Amino acid sequence: MGNRIFGKKLGMTRYFLDEGKSVPVTLVQAGPCIVIQKKTIDKDGYEAIQVGFEEKKESRVNKPLKGHQKAAGDKCFQFLKEIRVKDTKEYELGQEITADIFQIGDMVTVSGKSIGRGFSGVVKRWGFSGGRWTHGSRSHRVPGSIGNSTTPGRVVKGRKLPGRFGFERITVKNLKVLDVRPDVNLIAIKGPLPGSDNSIIEICRL
Repeated sequence: MGNRIFGKKLGMTRYFLDEGKSVPVTLVQAGPCIVIQKKTIDKDGYEAIQVGFEEKKESRVNKPLKGHQKAAGDKCFQFLKEIRVKDTKEYELGQEITADIFQIGDMVTVSGKSIGRGFSGVVKRWGFSGGRWTHGSRSHRVPGSIGNSTTPGRVVKGRKLPGRFGFERITVKNLKVLDVRPDVNLIAIKGPLPGSDNSIIEICRL
């Protein structure tokens, strides 16, 4: 039941295969996610379930949000996310979605926010080579001239310039699940995943 879950990226380590080979893996706390709300085609125009992930202190949640999450009992959650499903009848309010939906050897797609690097220049953001550092040059890491002549007389849209770098949604496909620990909701996925440690990621089984 279900092929998608939200989790927290814990960090990277190494994993030894049966033949003794060491491979890099990322450890992910996959769930538990609690079904908070069901959305149907008749009422909302599409089929989806809303799940809560990572418990939050009840004292830090306002009354409207507590009422919205009453399907989870006394629990309140830090993150509320939607998962598109084919049929919401397969799910019940308050139901837990845990790491046991995955098996060793499954191929997954992982999405998350990349690490934010703030306002960056063209050398760091776009990989520009920059100007020379010798013979009196004072143009080292600047983008250089971007102007045009009378035609078109403006800066062309899409020009690579300094700006905010990172903190964008990144999706990595065809990653392999090397280990699953349902008792602690932990899975090990081969290779690096987008985002910083303790960030929220979305895992979809192919």
